[in-house]
Amino acid sequence: MLTIVLLVLSNLFMTVAWYGHLKYKSTALWKVIAVSWLIAFFEYCLQVPANRIGYGTFSATQLKIIQEVITLVVFWVFAMLYLGESPRWNHLISFALIVAAVGFAFWPQGVTDQAR
Repeated sequence: MLTIVLLVLSNLFMTVAWYGHLKYKSTALWKVIAVSWLIAFFEYCLQVPANRIGYGTFSATQLKIIQEVITLVVFWVFAMLYLGESPRWNHLISFALIVAAVGFAFWPQGVTDQAR
């Protein structure tokens, strides 16, 4: 569970670093890049331990897929609350397909072996 919490927190920082500046288009690009790098530092301080703690319980592939789903959820909330964007029907279907991919990534190995 600590891995998931750290991944959520790291994604909060990264989403702000990557997309928080979109409301400040008049700010010089070099300033936006500098601030984004500073914010991203904290993302790395959470992401690296999350992967190190989680690896073994999860495979590297599973960690990456978990991280991607968390990224989408965090971004979706951020886009609605901060940027004022609403998800469209095709976004919802895309998200559902990604969640289905997570299910396949965590499919028990024995089940796929028995299907052969």
